[in-house]
Amino acid sequence: MSSIVRTRIAPSPTGFLHLGTARTALYSWAYARHFGGQFVLRIEDTDVARSTQDSVDQILASMQWLGLDYDEGPIYQMQRLERYQAVVQQMLAAGTAYRCYCTPEELEAMKAAQEARGEKRRYDGTWRPQPGKVLPPVPAGVDPVVRFCNPPDGDVSWEDLVKGRITISNREIDDLIIMRPAAGGGPDALGVPTYNFAVVVDDWDMAITHVFRGDEHVNNTPWQINIFNALGAPLPLFGHLPVILGDDGQKLSKRRGAVSVTAYEENGYLPEAMVNYLARLGWSHGDEELFSREQMVQWFDGEHLSKSPAQWDAAKLAWVNAHYLKNTDDATLAPLVAAQFARRGIAAAIDDVLARRCGLFKDRCATTVELADWLTMYFADVTPSTDDLAAHVTDAVKPAVQTLRGKLEAAEWTRPAIAAAIKETLAAHGLKMPQLAHAVRVLVCGRAQTPSLDAVLELFSRQQVLERLQSR
Repeated sequence: MSSIVRTRIAPSPTGFLHLGTARTALYSWAYARHFGGQFVLRIEDTDVARSTQDSVDQILASMQWLGLDYDEGPIYQMQRLERYQAVVQQMLAAGTAYRCYCTPEELEAMKAAQEARGEKRRYDGTWRPQPGKVLPPVPAGVDPVVRFCNPPDGDVSWEDLVKGRITISNREIDDLIIMRPAAGGGPDALGVPTYNFAVVVDDWDMAITHVFRGDEHVNNTPWQINIFNALGAPLPLFGHLPVILGDDGQKLSKRRGAVSVTAYEENGYLPEAMVNYLARLGWSHGDEELFSREQMVQWFDGEHLSKSPAQWDAAKLAWVNAHYLKNTDDATLAPLVAAQFARRGIAAAIDDVLARRCGLFKDRCATTVELADWLTMYFADVTPSTDDLAAHVTDAVKPAVQTLRGKLEAAEWTRPAIAAAIKETLAAHGLKMPQLAHAVRVLVCGRAQTPSLDAVLELFSRQQVLERLQSR
């Protein structure tokens, strides 16, 4: 095995990159970076019927957004068919694989009979060569699959990086199909490899030393270890990560309400926050809840990975994102908020004014969507509620509003000058700040609560403020 740590992530492009795979990618990336190793991106696209370019594009976009840079890839399995076929030919010649001519109907009948006898459903080795065994006549018109000669006895054991020692009897697994036939290619033609075979050849060829993946793959690992051994290939170390549970206590998956990684970007989350939150879904470093990407790389040595499922908590993610939003530079937030406006059909210039608006309101928000919600009042007309108008824009306050409007029409358009105009208006009408401020906020901003009034008004154009104060 290579002395250089090499990890990989190998998503299937049959849908979006979901959160479980994103977490696995993060752990694999961080482990490689911690040990100065290499991280490989592989696209497992042998499911030709369901793989799409849109899914590939989404996977690549998700990796880029999360900042999980890879040293090699993307490597596509469908571009490696000749390699898989060559290895199968070697295994056929070595007697570690054989052709099986059972039809799907025969296999189903075989397994139904086993089930009726109370036995485990499995392939019974009809076409497996054995000393002294006479195989059935090769049927005409049947394109065979290739099966792996799994050891009939003994155990498969490995020291899992997450779960500890795992042992599975070879009697529990059968002769796995490793290669499907080529459609219409004839009895000797080889087609597309199955997952458990292709992944072994890939990890061997790519010198992968450590494999992190979901624990749904635990049952695949004995087959893969046996294939590694049959090929004389060095074994990587395996770490099987517990599932992430959704709000309903069931596994979070593509089929159970999970959303794509890119959807979180669209919904206003920051990649630094998502990386931080995903990291804590199954790993810890003491009591640290908030940490940078660089700190994670420094700390992530493969220890302290949880054996128990993690619970997805939308409120916790929002809390983490609010922290990062608050601490993000205003100029960095401006284009993110402009992108949110673009999704709403609003053109927002990415300039110093937008950055200052972001800085004024970001402490009140958990996402850039919420930030855009607040800042919409600067780009579109507001419609105050009748309740707010009745409660705050009273007959007693309206004269003061018009006095302030007159002062703002003549004042220098700076925060100190606006603050002075407000103070003079309060004195002239004998009002307290909340009485005037709430009324002005309702008319100009469409709501009664905002940050400091002078700071909010300064970031409007003078004309906007004057028109809105005149409107009631």
